[in-house]
Amino acid sequence: MKITLTRPNYHSHLITPQLGIGYISSYLKERGFNTSIIDGLNLGLTNEEIVRRCADADLVGINCLSDYYPKVIDLCSLLKAAGKKVVIGGPHASVLPRETLIGTGADFVVVGEGEETMHELTLCLKSGKPTVAIEGLISRENTIVNKRPYIKDLDVLPFPDWASMQPRTYKKAPHGGFVKKFPVAPITSTRGCPYECTFCASPEIWGRRIRYRSPKNVVDEIEVLVNEFGVKEIHFEDDNLTLKRSHVEGICELILERKIKVSWATPNGIRVDTITPKLLKLMKRSGCYFIAFGIESGNESILRKIKKETDLATITNAVHEAHKAGLMTQGFFIFGLPGETEQTIQNSIDYAKTIPLDKAQFLLLDVLPGSALWYELRSNYEPDAKKRSYQEVTWIPEGVRKDVLEKAPSKAFKSFFLRPRQMLNVLRFIKPSQVPFVIRRMADFGVLQIGKK
Repeated sequence: MKITLTRPNYHSHLITPQLGIGYISSYLKERGFNTSIIDGLNLGLTNEEIVRRCADADLVGINCLSDYYPKVIDLCSLLKAAGKKVVIGGPHASVLPRETLIGTGADFVVVGEGEETMHELTLCLKSGKPTVAIEGLISRENTIVNKRPYIKDLDVLPFPDWASMQPRTYKKAPHGGFVKKFPVAPITSTRGCPYECTFCASPEIWGRRIRYRSPKNVVDEIEVLVNEFGVKEIHFEDDNLTLKRSHVEGICELILERKIKVSWATPNGIRVDTITPKLLKLMKRSGCYFIAFGIESGNESILRKIKKETDLATITNAVHEAHKAGLMTQGFFIFGLPGETEQTIQNSIDYAKTIPLDKAQFLLLDVLPGSALWYELRSNYEPDAKKRSYQEVTWIPEGVRKDVLEKAPSKAFKSFFLRPRQMLNVLRFIKPSQVPFVIRRMADFGVLQIGKK
């Protein structure tokens, strides 16, 4: 039986290996199944081209984010027309399983972690047995969601299928934009998050729990990536890499003990209330050079509204400590959160410039399916799947005009980056091969629209 795992091509600044399908592929291969990965985003394929490459597949699995849900609908339609069985998984499918099943016309939808569910599905399809009793799966025959328990021991999972996602072959559009060294590979050392930020779907997907791989298991994978695939930089994509001090310390100490020569960063962000000067020094010694923080807003009232469980004093201290430790820093800001006004937008811009951030990312709120904000607004909020995630206005708080909100990212990017130190940092890290992606990013966020304020 041949299984192909894929994602469609879509407009994105971020082109890195998709770990979800990488884990499923290796899990199935370990159990004797023939799998392949077709990354339509990295290969720049049309949906028609993806379908042609799936010609010999018995089952096609599609990863689905809300950002490219319309592309998934189209791809599924084409695959069904070609006579393929299709299963869809990923965050969007996990929080809206029935809607995804109906909207795409797929045969199956996986809810939550996919490794065990996909294995049971392939066994049933291979043997001709019914699939209705499989936990974590809905189908046209059974639309009742019977959630599968989370995998307790993440160390039992094989590493992602790196042989099918060669890091060297990926376009130079990594998370965070600029990096120290290529090739880059993403890693997750944990799954889940115990916090309840209202704009995030993680509480719905992971049940406000966090599970850890052992430091040994994580560093074993880093060694494989460095020694077998030539990786020179690791990006930890965890939601909470530093939440448990012993976890991140164990990873750092093993990297040093094994003398692994690799740079690493946390472009997905870490919490400001989890670091200390001692930990930052250890992280730097082990190869860390860049960390991002999820700041979200420079206004205390908004931070309380979104249940961020931190304050500006803690954020300020964390950024200063990271700067003193010699690490590059980035802050994430979201415009359009509940309570946003023209003044709070300016608060965030001013705050970003008063703390020693080397980079900043200013995004527009996307009301993600599964987030607390989604449930709060859905009675009077009509989502538009055609709008670009975090780049176009999807919802307007009462206290701000749409035109002010639309212009906020452009205004913030220009105000922040058109300063000597920030411009020098960009020029220091940018590689010639990254120029097309940098220009696209600048255009999308209005940085190239010099006449606009």
